[in-house]
Amino acid sequence: MSDEYDDNPRQPPDEAGLPEAPAYVTVQGPLPVCEYTGSPDDEPCEEPALVKRWSSAAVVIAAGVGAVVGGVLVAAAIMWAIGLVPGVRPVTPSAETVSDRPSDAQISVRGDVNAAVAVASKVTPSVVNVSVQQQFRNVFTGAVELREVGNGSGVIIREDGYILTNYHVIEGADRIVVTVGVQDSEAEVRGVDPSTDLALLKIPGTDHPAISFGSSVDLEVGQFVVAVGSPFGLEKTVTAGIISALQRTPEGKGLGIARYTNLIQTDAAINPGNSGGALVDAEGKLIGINTLIQSTSGSSAGIGFAIPVDFARNVAAQLIETGEAIHPYLGVQSVTIDENLSSQFDLPVRAGALVQFVEPGSPADSGGLQRGDIIVSAGGRDIARAEDLVAVVRSSNVGDTLDVTLIRADTERDLSVTLGSDADR
Repeated sequence: MSDEYDDNPRQPPDEAGLPEAPAYVTVQGPLPVCEYTGSPDDEPCEEPALVKRWSSAAVVIAAGVGAVVGGVLVAAAIMWAIGLVPGVRPVTPSAETVSDRPSDAQISVRGDVNAAVAVASKVTPSVVNVSVQQQFRNVFTGAVELREVGNGSGVIIREDGYILTNYHVIEGADRIVVTVGVQDSEAEVRGVDPSTDLALLKIPGTDHPAISFGSSVDLEVGQFVVAVGSPFGLEKTVTAGIISALQRTPEGKGLGIARYTNLIQTDAAINPGNSGGALVDAEGKLIGINTLIQSTSGSSAGIGFAIPVDFARNVAAQLIETGEAIHPYLGVQSVTIDENLSSQFDLPVRAGALVQFVEPGSPADSGGLQRGDIIVSAGGRDIARAEDLVAVVRSSNVGDTLDVTLIRADTERDLSVTLGSDADR
């Protein structure tokens, strides 16, 4: 390291007569270092700082140059702001480019969220909690008492207190208590239809908040829906989702003699206790009765099913009028043909409904169906499994004629079968 450092305020002028940038003065000798140790015999000292000293000419020149450059920049900014610079223009603030602080801006909420709020407000008064009680004998006192054994949901369908729910919700009940708002009322069973898993209840009073009916005819996959019920006994629970699929017939799904066909599938959360509750559209109109879930855990896995409202409403009307419901019936028992069954018995088709039994005197017997026939089409719909045949019959009316295509031995045949009433069986 050199023992020299500069502290010269300025250098000689250059050829243009202007002084160059200030340099430092050369000082001979060792670098001054403070050796204060803090002892009483030493005096405090300060290390010398390097100080730059500017000439008056340099200061004047620098000030002049700064003023000129500043003026040019200000002029350029003004020209740019008013659009006088060719090809360059300032960004004009607009609604699309201005971003307010979150506390000042109006937050845009998705339409389905707003719809769910409106639907919940409209529908929840019409959906009730259904508490099921059974009698048991107290082992200590010997007295017969009532104990709550389960709960479900129900939908008020008329102002005079008629409530539609699932049959499996109230099956085996000795007493049923319905909660409307904050009031509990004992309900009377007015009719049940175990084959469709529907039941009709009646509570006292009038002017009950009846739900508005929609239709299940024109539903679409992807349509926004809301489910309302009492999962796990939590009344007035609202969940939202979409219609995942239509005309579902869950294979192997059934409770007792109930056969589920043409169901609405939804991903709106449905859990135990939601059964009998409402599935509604974006207008708060009833489109289905929540009935079934498909899950490995017993709770919602995003696969729930509802009975279409048009079918449920028809059953409810019959139960109100006569206390029972009748349905079209064909009179066959069938099993699904799959690849394995087809290969095992060398069948001519890979899918269909194999007729195992024909009830004597039934519409199927009268129409010419036989044991061993393979039904591949009915009512204009392809039949790939036994559940498809049940769905076609259920969606028809008593007295309708079904065109049936079947495979018998190595021949394909067409038959016409007029559906009867299951009340005549």
